[in-house]
Amino acid sequence: MPIHPLKTSFVILACLVIAGCSTTSTKPAIEKEILLQSSSSWDGSPYTAYPSGSPELTLLKLKIPANTELEWHTHPIPNAAYILAGELTVEAKASGQTQLLKQGQTLAEMVGIVHRGKTGDRPVELIVFYAGSQGVPLSEKP
Repeated sequence: MPIHPLKTSFVILACLVIAGCSTTSTKPAIEKEILLQSSSSWDGSPYTAYPSGSPELTLLKLKIPANTELEWHTHPIPNAAYILAGELTVEAKASGQTQLLKQGQTLAEMVGIVHRGKTGDRPVELIVFYAGSQGVPLSEKP
């Protein structure tokens, strides 16, 4: 039985249309970027241990006004910061060592070392994550 060319063309066209209309949904890829991974603070001092007791995580969003010098302080627990806006200079009291942090940068904070932060002409907004224990303060005055 002869195949009619018009029918063959129609079948091929129908197959192409159906194949073209099929929707294979591709999900967007999950993107992962490590912002900070460190076993020492920004000045190179190694982290030695987490405090004992029941673990407690704390996540703070801080807004520091422009032209502000924070008081000298220490942290008894490891913590890290992410600068959302502005610029922050951190300074170690004993060594005088400083580091300037800008929007989008991270900071592995010092533990047990007296330091402070200073803002410039613009306010600073940052997220700080603390890995501590219940009852242990986030910071202390020296």
